[in-house]
Amino acid sequence: MSTPRKPAAPSDIDRQMRAQLAQMTAGLAPTAFVSAWADWAMHFALSPDKQGQWMQEAVARASDNWAFAMRAAAGGSLAPAEGLNGGADRRFAGAEWSQFPFNVLARVHQNNMAVVHEAVRDVGGVTDYHAELLEFGLRLALDAASPSNYLGSNPELLKLTQTEHGANLVRGTEHWLQDLAGTLQGSAPAGTEKFEVGKEVAVTPGQVVFRNHLIELIQYTPTTRDVHAEPVLIWPAWIMKYYILDLSPRNSLVKYLVDQGHTVFMVSWKNPDERDRDLGMDDYVRHGFRAALDAVSTICPKRKVHAVGYCIGGTLLAIGAAALAREKDQRLASMTMFAAQVDFSEPGELAFFINPSQLALLEATMHKKGVLESRQMGGAFVLMRAQDLLWQPIVDNYLKGKRQPMIDLMAWNADGTRMPWRMHSEYLFRLYLDNELAGNRFPVNGERIRLSDIRLPMFVVGTEADHVAPWKSVYKVDNLVRSDDLTFLLTAGGHNAGIVCGPVHPKRHYRMHTRRLVDPHLAPEDWMEAAPRHDGSWWPAWQGWLASHSGSRIAPPPMGAPGRGYVPIEAAPGSYVRQR
Repeated sequence: MSTPRKPAAPSDIDRQMRAQLAQMTAGLAPTAFVSAWADWAMHFALSPDKQGQWMQEAVARASDNWAFAMRAAAGGSLAPAEGLNGGADRRFAGAEWSQFPFNVLARVHQNNMAVVHEAVRDVGGVTDYHAELLEFGLRLALDAASPSNYLGSNPELLKLTQTEHGANLVRGTEHWLQDLAGTLQGSAPAGTEKFEVGKEVAVTPGQVVFRNHLIELIQYTPTTRDVHAEPVLIWPAWIMKYYILDLSPRNSLVKYLVDQGHTVFMVSWKNPDERDRDLGMDDYVRHGFRAALDAVSTICPKRKVHAVGYCIGGTLLAIGAAALAREKDQRLASMTMFAAQVDFSEPGELAFFINPSQLALLEATMHKKGVLESRQMGGAFVLMRAQDLLWQPIVDNYLKGKRQPMIDLMAWNADGTRMPWRMHSEYLFRLYLDNELAGNRFPVNGERIRLSDIRLPMFVVGTEADHVAPWKSVYKVDNLVRSDDLTFLLTAGGHNAGIVCGPVHPKRHYRMHTRRLVDPHLAPEDWMEAAPRHDGSWWPAWQGWLASHSGSRIAPPPMGAPGRGYVPIEAAPGSYVRQR
């Protein structure tokens, strides 16, 4: 997908106007949807063949609605997917939906979805981006209109209400009032108090051995008599807090690595506020990437480092590694990237929120406050999966009166962070819009870097259901670096649950394939055919790869390096992770 270049810097007046518009539109840019609609309407009007196809589809679907309604009214059980042209909707899979008139409502909804999508699909002349934006907007509207979302048109809810004599609605009202009060007070969702940082989550023992104005560096306590010689240094995403990789002991990647004999260091990012508005990508490279690497290299002298980056932390790792390669700095032993993009030419569903109009509003809002609040980023993720993350929770909590039990990953997800205005603006405009990193135009300290300078052994992980960093986009790193030893692994799950799966997971599977520099590049579809499938968690496969790229085992290094300025400051998880 082609993307336009960054517009000229706006004036203060422009920013103020855009910030006010963002407040009125909940942060969405109406001009983007208007442009997409105008593009479609013009080309649809000039496409008589497409109009004819759409009319045929509409008539066929209307006829199907009528015929199905006649059969359903005759009595008996009739599933709404019976004889349907297209895949069945899982929302209408329950037995209650096979009864009249609810099966008719479900059938009509599914046919209406097909008619609407047929109207915007494959219209000659409409840009790919506008077509995808219209599909996205229509999906939001159709998801909202689903009969499964409303008490009067959902037979499962009506049956539950009758069985409980309305008690479910009483509980649902109580839940709504609790959530409304929590929203007004800015408190965390109900149940998150059971996962207190340092007590129930982020409990792997260690020490903060370095702190600056941007990061704390945690060194974890060894649990084995000897360890692999090369330490592991992890840069998580600063969009959320680091302990996604140190959740409960059963699914803590940190604990797993330590128990396998690795010396593990973790970066814990500061939660920025308005005073940090001018922190940019160069600051994250200098004070986040380099400062952490300098500390680990001092604590473990003469040892190369296994570098790991997750999400935007992986993007930072690629930037930092390319800068090190430009300087002929050879301190890295390998690179591992979890669900991290370096080529943003296909940013997935986030593209709906990353267009010039949308970014102009977002930039103005961030500039006014100095930071991007976590709830604004969270809202974008909710819209990308509105049925699962918005409508189904509404039905469960307020109509069924049933609270989904809070789990560690959900509690972590509610513990959001802010992002500085300058850094996030540079990230969105320079990486997403202009794709400077993949185009060898991204500067570090004023000098451009090239990903092709990276020649380290690499292990890259993508997840099949990733809405944030689609795996085919993550896979593009293979075409940009010059590693002679690159393993790409594709695992089941999404951006978070696919990574945090624990060392044992019977419902997970993964594919893995290694290529050498002399091997021909495989397109994603060809890679899928070449990569064998394995059942279970991918963690042991990665740990085995780390071990095979490590030297002999040695005695664990000391905690910090007091004689060289790295004195243990406090016990893990430190202070930054507790910032609100």
